[in-house]
Amino acid sequence: MKKPFVFFTMFLLSAQLIAQAPFPGSNEIKQFSASTTCVVMEGSQFSAYNTYIRRAMNDYWKITPYEFIEAVDFNTRRLNPSYSFIVLTETNFESDKSNSVFNFINLLQGKDVEKLGEMPEICAIPLSFAGEDDLEYGYKLGAVLSFMQKHAKMISDDPSLTGRRYLRYYNKNIPLVRSKTILVKEEDLAPDLRTIERIKALYTGKIEIVPEETIVEAIGQKTPNTLILHKVGPVGDRSSGYCFKMLIGTDDADMYYYNQHLINKSNPNGLLTADLKRLSK
Repeated sequence: MKKPFVFFTMFLLSAQLIAQAPFPGSNEIKQFSASTTCVVMEGSQFSAYNTYIRRAMNDYWKITPYEFIEAVDFNTRRLNPSYSFIVLTETNFESDKSNSVFNFINLLQGKDVEKLGEMPEICAIPLSFAGEDDLEYGYKLGAVLSFMQKHAKMISDDPSLTGRRYLRYYNKNIPLVRSKTILVKEEDLAPDLRTIERIKALYTGKIEIVPEETIVEAIGQKTPNTLILHKVGPVGDRSSGYCFKMLIGTDDADMYYYNQHLINKSNPNGLLTADLKRLSK
């Protein structure tokens, strides 16, 4: 069970998110579709996140009108259902004895409720390890936002899908992965998978180990039939904590795979042999 809490540089919201924010009801989904989305900025004027989220919103967000607000405005506006919110939160997990903390990017619907954790959660995606250099994830924000708004449109079109455990729900797309090309950075693979020869021995589909610039280009050009690996895990020499793995389409903004594991000697920080075997089925 996750125990998220919202934290902004230089600013701490007084309320805490509960262990699992509620899914939106059909009326709240309609409110989202008619809302203006407020993107909550971090308090530091030197925040690279603010630069990256502004650029990604301007380039990719199409589903609702949007504006950028300061964290201090969020506590008031969050009560108003005519607003929705993109909020960066810090989250840890009770099952993670290392007490690792991760940044999640959340899409919440405004509602007049006492606690922040009672706000309907349309989508929440692991973004980075807390304290990680923003440069390590900023280039993927366009792909992440594109997926978030596609998910929001999906539940707007069919509210019956709202109650699914939505990230794992997308594993229904696993059979389609082998018809795509997966782009990965070498450092996002488990150490024993960092050669094409080793990958080919386990996986019959197409994977390319590429530099970050190739992934940026694929996202920007919406390269057809291409997936990027969005891996989130501890940085440095940490050998514990969660590792999250997602495959997102650059042309259709769909998610094709989601998994997570607790890091240990047998399951290091990165895409694992077990992941490739699952994708091969």
